[in-house]
Amino acid sequence: MALTDHGVSTPLPLLMTPLRRCGSHALRLRLNFNPKFYSPYPLHIVDFMPLVPLYGDLNDDHRYFQLVVDVVGLQASGVVKWPDMAFDPVEIFEAIKDQGRSVHRIAWELLLRAGQRHGATVVMDKSLDSIHYAEEQLALFPQMRFLNVVRDPRAQVASMNRAIIHDFDTTLNALSWLNAHRAGHALAQAHPDRVLTIRFEDFITDQEQILRRVCSFIGIDFLPQMLDVTSSDEARQLSKLSDLWQSNCFAPIPAMTDKFKAQLSMDEIEIIESLTQEYMAIYGYECMTTASKPYPDATTLASCAQVSERGRRQAWAKLAETNHRDYVLRRFRADYLARVKRSLEASVEAFA
Repeated sequence: MALTDHGVSTPLPLLMTPLRRCGSHALRLRLNFNPKFYSPYPLHIVDFMPLVPLYGDLNDDHRYFQLVVDVVGLQASGVVKWPDMAFDPVEIFEAIKDQGRSVHRIAWELLLRAGQRHGATVVMDKSLDSIHYAEEQLALFPQMRFLNVVRDPRAQVASMNRAIIHDFDTTLNALSWLNAHRAGHALAQAHPDRVLTIRFEDFITDQEQILRRVCSFIGIDFLPQMLDVTSSDEARQLSKLSDLWQSNCFAPIPAMTDKFKAQLSMDEIEIIESLTQEYMAIYGYECMTTASKPYPDATTLASCAQVSERGRRQAWAKLAETNHRDYVLRRFRADYLARVKRSLEASVEAFA
């Protein structure tokens, strides 16, 4: 832990990477058994990134303060609330205005303050997609570490295909896997002392060994209760909020690693293997096919995007019917982002 200008200890920042639906909640919930570790439901700042250019020059105090206000609003609009935390945008702005200005600096300020309040020495952001902004965050926090969680791309894409947070097309999700793991591997190569890479399948096989490795990497104690997620109140509450998280209050089942064979066609499996075979080999996954599909061209990608968009509309409609609470919470966040975008676009002339 480092000391702030006021002599208050700042927790070690840890970013989990590189892509959602890798079993990340399973790891987060178990590590949270240690009171020195703090990781609330993630902010997923990646969803905010398309709006950042609309703020213009962040050296302008007015623009940067607006960004602070809107990021605080994003946190408040989250699907899962952070217990006992409320943030004052004025206080946040005053605390960080003379430091490197970035949307990531704001997001981490919220998380680090929450960690300090809970007495943590390590704070983890489970916004895995932020792998694409890892170097920027490392420049802001040179002490930052990264937990790179790898999952068999066939199993992960099969899971992504059914998640409203991703695309509804195997090719598009396989490309997302490829791009994320290309970035994650490059980060590990560039900063081997800052990155710990683990495979989710190894965690399922031997939870204790993997958890001990993670705890050693970030300097906290492994606790035996980490192995009994059924005793986690957070896990039980999370499992009731969304169909995506139903399994988080149970121990992982090793047989589930092959579930993708029943969820994907052989053609889909070959598409995934063809796109990801380089990193499958790096991480020890064997291909089931010849993996000889060509890289998708622009026409193919456009067709995939149309299929995905139809699937997305159907998924939202189904979610509204099957889990209205989850639907309303997710729509509230999506509507918040849309309102921020409209407000920024309307105020472009005022910023000029």
